[in-house]
Amino acid sequence: MLRDTAGPPDLTGLRVDARSGRLLGARQVDSPNCDDRPPGQAPELLVVHGISLPPGEFGGAWIEALFTNRLPADAHPYFAGIAGLRVSAHLLVRRDGTVVQFVPFHRRAWHAGPSQWRGRERCNDFSIGIELEGTDTLPYAPAQYAVLGRVAAGLCRAYPGLCADAVVGHSDVAPGRKSDPGIAFDWPLLRSLIRYGLEVAPA
Repeated sequence: MLRDTAGPPDLTGLRVDARSGRLLGARQVDSPNCDDRPPGQAPELLVVHGISLPPGEFGGAWIEALFTNRLPADAHPYFAGIAGLRVSAHLLVRRDGTVVQFVPFHRRAWHAGPSQWRGRERCNDFSIGIELEGTDTLPYAPAQYAVLGRVAAGLCRAYPGLCADAVVGHSDVAPGRKSDPGIAFDWPLLRSLIRYGLEVAPA
């Protein structure tokens, strides 16, 4: 497992461009695993995920390979069971705060699977999915919280239907099936960073 040795991330270049659906300042790697949202549907929910490939190991290109259908099934025993999946997320936030965008925000990424939020099913239809490189039980890196808070606040400003109260975990929309981002995730910290971004230091 790689240690988190990077300094604070540069947040100044991270801006949401609602017109293009892109996060400016993020590296762009297009995933084929997406499609159109239902007509007229804008983002109204932000789902936070946790991912590491292989499980518990950080760094490398395996997450990008999974989201672009290039994960070799024989590269690791764990990959044999997931190489055929067709999944994606809008963003991946690495341990050092580096951000990769796979799907424009106005399109539907395939991240939540069977899911429900407040009586509404098919959360992919109306949500943005952000993956954090990590596990359920290991603390996430400070750089990841800084970036996630900044991006979440920017998304709330860009999409009027999205608000700070509509930021949830994968476990909240798929309870019993998913547990990420897990018990190690600091929700009070994230909430405070989003509030700060919206109320104190809007970009």
